[in-house]
Amino acid sequence: MAFALRVWNVGYPAKILFDETYYAKEAWGILHSGYERKWGEDANAQIAEGDLSGFLDAPSYVVHPPLGKMLIALGEWGFGMTPFGWRISAVVFGTLLVFFTIRLARRLSRSTLVGAMAGLILTFDGLAFVMSRLALLDVFQATFAVAAVSALVADRDWFRHKLADHLRSIGEPDLGGRFGPLLLWRPWRVLAGVLFGASCAVKWNSIFMVAAFGILVVFWDLGARRLAGAGRKQWWSLAIDAPAAFVQLVVVAVPVYIASWFRWLTTDGGYYRQWGVENPDDPVVQRVGAALGALWHYHHEAYNFHTGEKMMQEATHPYEAHPAGWLFMIRPIGIEAVNGIEPGTDGCDAVGTTCLRIISAMGTPLLWWFAAAAIAAAVVWWILGRDWRFGVPLLGIASTYLPWFRYADRPLFFFYAIMIIPFSATVLAMALGKILGPVGHPRRRLRAMAVGIVLALIILNFAFIYPILTADLLTKPAWMLRMWLGNAWI
Repeated sequence: MAFALRVWNVGYPAKILFDETYYAKEAWGILHSGYERKWGEDANAQIAEGDLSGFLDAPSYVVHPPLGKMLIALGEWGFGMTPFGWRISAVVFGTLLVFFTIRLARRLSRSTLVGAMAGLILTFDGLAFVMSRLALLDVFQATFAVAAVSALVADRDWFRHKLADHLRSIGEPDLGGRFGPLLLWRPWRVLAGVLFGASCAVKWNSIFMVAAFGILVVFWDLGARRLAGAGRKQWWSLAIDAPAAFVQLVVVAVPVYIASWFRWLTTDGGYYRQWGVENPDDPVVQRVGAALGALWHYHHEAYNFHTGEKMMQEATHPYEAHPAGWLFMIRPIGIEAVNGIEPGTDGCDAVGTTCLRIISAMGTPLLWWFAAAAIAAAVVWWILGRDWRFGVPLLGIASTYLPWFRYADRPLFFFYAIMIIPFSATVLAMALGKILGPVGHPRRRLRAMAVGIVLALIILNFAFIYPILTADLLTKPAWMLRMWLGNAWI
């Protein structure tokens, strides 16, 4: 269902939208040369007409890793330099994001119904919908990140099952103060390292998730051995399990990240690619060689771009949104706007007013506001109720949300919250599961009605804002009916 919603008419509008001007064109360069290349000044208009003569030979300077653009390039390889071609990979990954959210919620809650609710909620979120229909990087980053967290939760179960199997094999009810089996090979955790590396290879800020969940899994291992009866020897886990976790998550992620630069490293024309050859006396070049030395220099310059004074102090944008308002969706971002369509033009039949076509990257309002309340409740359930399950999506939210406050003095945008909404949807679904209660509860039918009403309201709200997610034709008054926070949403 998510795929069908996202793929329908995804080639419209048939032009480059918003930051597709960077990533769709950079993907085309990677596809044909192994590195990003420049385009002429009028390239966007030319591409819309099927004219690719603006594709230049000179390398382009970019500040994000290549994996997301490589995935966009797969669509362009299959369907050409067309809107469908540069957006179809986002559709696929936006659908996978729903899938992995279902799996995460299902495993955390042990409820297929809760997992289904999480998937349904995310399917009908406006932000996830829009970001799944644009050639931007964020949906790829989010999909890899949620898949990585799902793998870590699977590893938690795997580890505890292995400890239980060990106790059965020795015929004992607990470890009796022994440390227990080493279990250093953790396939799910290695997979999580690969997926985290892929997420960082789309955008760097996934490193905060690696750090946060890397700490969490150490506590999970301690808790598992304590539950199995390791006693004081559970603390050996800090010297045995924790270093293994570092290798499986961080050390594994590093070569995955570097591998995403393979085509840049094995070609000669990329931006800064010859820097190592031109600076043989540089200490890094002397230690790791010209190619990796050039890659290091590239990263140094890109980091300076992201954190330099010009970006932090001088840059402004009309749609910048302080992260303090993200969870309440105070300031969504406009992607496309065609205003002032006169009656009789482009199908406009307005009377006494004009029509417009808008794409706004906004979440489904009721979903986000219900989720904000659920997050507050989940904090209580986690800390006071000691329900570890809520800690996973809450940590997912915190590690993808709180680091942005450090950069709040530069332009930030609401669409970065695509990293948050899968975890918010999970929290909301689990909260609805709490409201529903167990089978046999005397008021379960009434509770089920309440849960059903919440889900129905979310779906109806999505349907109501659908025209401003897809550039459908609207009269200006019809558009204003959907701008519930007035100027904050315009």
